[in-house]
Amino acid sequence: MRAHNERLVLTILRRHGPMAKAEIARATGLSAQTVSVMMRRLEEEGFLRKGEPQRGKVGQPSVPMRLAGSGAYFGGLKIGRRSADLVLTDFVGRIISRARITYDFPRPEATVQFAKDSFRQFAAQLSADQKERIAGLGVAMPFRLWDWAASLGLGPDEMEGWRDFDIAQQLQQGLGLPVFMQNDASSACGAELVFGAEDRASDFLYFYLGYFAGGGVVLNNRLYTGRSGNAGALGSMPVPDGAGGQVQLIERASLCVLERMMRTRGVETASLWEPPAAWAVPEDILARWTAEAGKGLAQAIVSAVCVLDLPEVMIDGWLPPQVRAALVEATNVELDHMDLSGIQRPVVRPGHVGHDARVMGAVSLPLSHRFLIE
Repeated sequence: MRAHNERLVLTILRRHGPMAKAEIARATGLSAQTVSVMMRRLEEEGFLRKGEPQRGKVGQPSVPMRLAGSGAYFGGLKIGRRSADLVLTDFVGRIISRARITYDFPRPEATVQFAKDSFRQFAAQLSADQKERIAGLGVAMPFRLWDWAASLGLGPDEMEGWRDFDIAQQLQQGLGLPVFMQNDASSACGAELVFGAEDRASDFLYFYLGYFAGGGVVLNNRLYTGRSGNAGALGSMPVPDGAGGQVQLIERASLCVLERMMRTRGVETASLWEPPAAWAVPEDILARWTAEAGKGLAQAIVSAVCVLDLPEVMIDGWLPPQVRAALVEATNVELDHMDLSGIQRPVVRPGHVGHDARVMGAVSLPLSHRFLIE
């Protein structure tokens, strides 16, 4: 019960920000004495800090309590089709160290070596006490990577090394830390849950556009991953291809489609896999991709809402903010022209975590396991 109550308090403070003890007691339903004892203990253990006293009201000034950045540290590894990112964050989600590699396609041994070498460099910059507070490493990666060889333009054997490769075990043995795994698109959705905006709906559909489009489903503030962990595989949803047939959403709203458009024009594509601020995409190509992606997303949204009656949809991805905003607008324009009889149109808005959503979703795995409740 003590552990549950402490997790409850930490979850509320992460979601709503600094709060006074009386506010926490009202939010949790716990007695003022129980909250006072628990907050003192969490402060002594380094997880909470006192804020500045809030004056101007009758009685003693209230003292808000907030999460202490030095309370714990978490690693997050994102393995993508074109790049891998590793970060170390503090307890409030600030990235304090980062490393990345780009490649034509991910290789198991090289990816593990990158993660181990980089993480050891991160840890070497911490004090002895900070190292003791590293709670684990989360890994966000596409499931069944070997199935995507053809889509990456590779031979059938190029990705076979992943089929029997236990990356969690390799990392756990190499780093001596607990390792948690999740599908990369589901992880991005989890980042929205843990680090996103306070005013989001408790049920929502989430799209993340990376090399391939994917996403997740949140029901009652919980990430729904299904029996096999692959629920919310939105990239596999069938949508019209614009020529009377059907394709999967990944063929309409993925960055691999944008990459093909650029290559057809003879435009260099390497900037797509650098941080989005470095993108160099001709405006007319980007506008055409955005319009086509918006059509595919609108179709997928309508199909999902027919089943789940979700009030809100978030769109995020490995995208510059202005491209994400244009994509949301294009999706809304397409929804304006669709027959939505019999369903409630959802609010479509940008995600709040941005291009780092997958790696921050990886961070959220050890954080949630150790310190949060759903």
